[in-house]
Amino acid sequence: MDINDNADVYVINTCTVTNQSDKKSRNLISQISRRNQNALTIITGCMVNNYRDLLENIPRSVCYVENNLKSSIFSMVEAHFMGNIIEPYKFKPGVFNFNSADTTFHTRSMIKIQDGCDHYCTFCIVPFVRGRAISRSTNDIIKNIREVIHSGFREMVITGVNISRYQYEGSDFDDLIERILALPGDFRVRVSSIEPEGFSDKLINLFNHPKLMPHLHLCLQSGSDRILKKMRRVYSTHDYISIINEIMRLYPDFNFTTDIMVGFPGETDEDFKATCAIVREIGFSHIHTFKYSRRKGTIADQMPEQVPEKVKNERSETIRSISIENKRRYRTSLIGKVQNVLVEKVRGKYGRGYGELYVPIEFRHPEMKKNMLQKVVLTGLSDGEDPLLTGEC
Repeated sequence: MDINDNADVYVINTCTVTNQSDKKSRNLISQISRRNQNALTIITGCMVNNYRDLLENIPRSVCYVENNLKSSIFSMVEAHFMGNIIEPYKFKPGVFNFNSADTTFHTRSMIKIQDGCDHYCTFCIVPFVRGRAISRSTNDIIKNIREVIHSGFREMVITGVNISRYQYEGSDFDDLIERILALPGDFRVRVSSIEPEGFSDKLINLFNHPKLMPHLHLCLQSGSDRILKKMRRVYSTHDYISIINEIMRLYPDFNFTTDIMVGFPGETDEDFKATCAIVREIGFSHIHTFKYSRRKGTIADQMPEQVPEKVKNERSETIRSISIENKRRYRTSLIGKVQNVLVEKVRGKYGRGYGELYVPIEFRHPEMKKNMLQKVVLTGLSDGEDPLLTGEC
């Protein structure tokens, strides 16, 4: 929806990982407040948890909802339109107190298995706003997946703050994925962003299963061991590359994407060159690049040798350029191969969706339908920074 459209209710889900995300959230809140002052505006997400002073002197048309009350938003909206004053803290808290989705904008359904984090990386504010790591009941997750399969979803995306640390009554992340893959039905499973520590041979071998998609967003952050140590990351570049090499040995076309932070305090030109070298060596098909952002209360905020913004911008642009090169190289290498495409968008007889490798593909089919799975031979690649693969049935 365009924010210029009038609506009865606006829900803004904020992020507070960086100063930039805070700024974007504040700008959006301001725009909506000016646009339609009579609408109910609900602000939720990590920015609310981080800036509790926003909860003071709340206008009646604005409601601030912390993360553990998100599942009550529908009830709050209903109460508002029944003429009741919304009091969020009267609702039952819990980060997993939500119903299974029966419809979404996509053909994929997000399956939340975990929240919070215990790592306390020196740059990260997430443990302060999300709290300690907690895992969702395995039975609840399985019930959630059964329900969304019944609703017609063909792909499940396993999500959380730090999903590799999933632990519930003796079951770890690998056990959970194994149990999900054993469920009956015509569906596939995709793992979202995951940390490299604790990565097991069992998880690697599970990618042999046809339902588990061969793509991982495996967080790296830096290619310098010195910087990783300062970040308090619990792996080395050697550990990381060993995981990549073992997976690529078994699954040569496997698609890796990652996060890279530039401008961490004390990051030298040599540290940055090491990062550039490793991202080129691995060939990530996409890199989410972000500049280090000082967050009050974190150890890194007090570190000396803060990197100038100009240098951060230059390094960010360099990684972005490498990412564009890697993406085109990787997608070009797939031409002539076959992907099973899950169609998300339909335009006449043309459909667009993602194959097993999580690459965007467009193809033509005489009976094109959203949510259909279709084997496609990849035949070409479009121009641009985010090239689209094209194919034929």
